[in-house]
Amino acid sequence: MNEDGDPHLTLYRLQACPYCERVVRVLQDLGVPYRSRFVEARHSRRDVVKRLTGARTVPALVDEHTGVTMSESANIVEYLETTYGDRGTESARAIASADGGVET
Repeated sequence: MNEDGDPHLTLYRLQACPYCERVVRVLQDLGVPYRSRFVEARHSRRDVVKRLTGARTVPALVDEHTGVTMSESANIVEYLETTYGDRGTESARAIASADGGVET
């Protein structure tokens, strides 16, 4: 978590989006705390996501701890498993376990 007690990860997503839900499942399985930000359903109104990633697609992930910002569920899942999974660094796993692994 950052200095304010917020999770390092922010997931931008749509309600009932299967690609977004895939990322949510991985975050929950890894016990990594994250913050959900639901975005506009209309593609043309996802300006916040475009400012972050350069595209209006979701899911999009921002990791304040590592400085990584990315989209595309397969890429996000690979990043999460590498960074916060069993193959991740000790420090990344320590952050995840200290944060409690819950969505805020």
